[in-house]
Amino acid sequence: MTFRQTHLLFVIVLIGAISLVAPTALTQESVDFDAVYRIKEEGLKRSEIQEVLSYLTDIHGPRLTNSLQIRVAAEWATKRLGEWNLDNIRQETWGPFGRGWSNERLIAHVVSPTPYPLSAYPRAWTPGTEGSITAEAVLAVITNESEISQWAGKLKDKIVLTVPAPVVKPHFEPRGRRFTDAELAALEEQKVSASPRAYRTPNKFAQRRMQFFVQEGVVAVLQPGRGRGDHGSIHVTGPSQQRHVDAPAVPLQLVVASEHYGRLVRTLNHEVPVHIELDVQNHFYDDNLDSFNLLADIPGTDKADELVLIGAHFDSWHAGTGATDNAAGVAAVMEAMRILKATGLAMRRTVRLALWTGEEQGLLGSRAYVREHFADRETMTRTAAHEKVSVYFNLDNGSGAIRGVYLQGNEAVRPIFNAWIDPLRSMGMTTLTIRGTGATDHVSFDEVGLPGFQFTQDPLEYSTHSHHTNMDLYERVQLDDLMKNAVILASFVYHAANRDELLPRKPLPKPRVDRAVNK
Repeated sequence: MTFRQTHLLFVIVLIGAISLVAPTALTQESVDFDAVYRIKEEGLKRSEIQEVLSYLTDIHGPRLTNSLQIRVAAEWATKRLGEWNLDNIRQETWGPFGRGWSNERLIAHVVSPTPYPLSAYPRAWTPGTEGSITAEAVLAVITNESEISQWAGKLKDKIVLTVPAPVVKPHFEPRGRRFTDAELAALEEQKVSASPRAYRTPNKFAQRRMQFFVQEGVVAVLQPGRGRGDHGSIHVTGPSQQRHVDAPAVPLQLVVASEHYGRLVRTLNHEVPVHIELDVQNHFYDDNLDSFNLLADIPGTDKADELVLIGAHFDSWHAGTGATDNAAGVAAVMEAMRILKATGLAMRRTVRLALWTGEEQGLLGSRAYVREHFADRETMTRTAAHEKVSVYFNLDNGSGAIRGVYLQGNEAVRPIFNAWIDPLRSMGMTTLTIRGTGATDHVSFDEVGLPGFQFTQDPLEYSTHSHHTNMDLYERVQLDDLMKNAVILASFVYHAANRDELLPRKPLPKPRVDRAVNK
């Protein structure tokens, strides 16, 4: 056999072998490199993300759900989206959520034995004082019913410290970091099981203790910042159940810097009296108990009835300005929409921006939207629009650079996303992890069988310093990372909006009602 005959035979055998390979293995996902170039050019050279972030934080932060601040912030965002010529900009009501709340004045000052200011913040949805009041501090660590009896009749007009002094340990590791290559590789490994973070249910004894404090007539309850509540940061949220109009009364609750709290406790342990001046003005908003989601569209062309959604939660906690949680995400998704509009790139499907409220209280806004438009997660009763959703992309893990995507167990999207990542690798996006992640608004879509994804981001200082603390301010956001994130979001949205088919889905979840019955 000649060399030419041998070569021809090899080619025939090779073609035959290739024909036996599954068709999906031969399918090359289309990538529009020209569009990616234009997206990068607009997003990295003419970004407006810095201004958007500053307005959302410095001027309109914080944004506790149903507060005056979040409604004013939404009006500003609506105006900005209009300036970018987005379509169908609207606030879609959901609810009821409950009362709004804001802190308008806080003076916390030790007047004796040695005067000094206390670094403290009120917990959300707790009352204030009626003007300035000076009261004696008491350490009353109450952990059970018998200890309640021991303190009965002793706490009227007192400021109560509820726990011993916390142990504040030194930080031997830097608070801020990026993922290493080894950590990214580990993320790609399939986990045998996962336990996403769950929202807490109120502790019944803690509620009972608060009712005791109300009955006693205490002036305020003090507690140290927990978790991230040391070294200058104070972790502050609030008893979210208190947003309901019919919630039982609670006292003013202040979260104090751990170091200041420890000083108070040690002074009291020396049996030296401590007196504290408080002037706390907290305001409740009861005029509108419903909340809203802010939506805006870029209409599609030939597949306009199909949807690609991109979103982030608009609300925040109140001690900082909600910068890394989650003005960073909001600014990035708004900027992604601006980029897509400014480039004039045509998109076949309608692209919808969604900015959610009530996320901090349990994904309330996104779940209300999904239930209204697509499916009820309890019964899995679905609307016709459920079949028209291609994907929802979410950003809510601080301002760190996007390094990849949590696939939420959806292996079918891996080859698609791998293709889309290719022109973005120079921006640090390399990793697809089959794992899921919880407690962000993509869960509202994923739990009703819609493709919903959260991006994997560098941790930076998010979980160690800024998340839900008084340090969640503009300075904690890394603008270069945020600009890249907006470009990545815009590129992913563009390709999802223009591919021939909807993104593949996992099998539909079973109704929660059925699961409850079968247990």
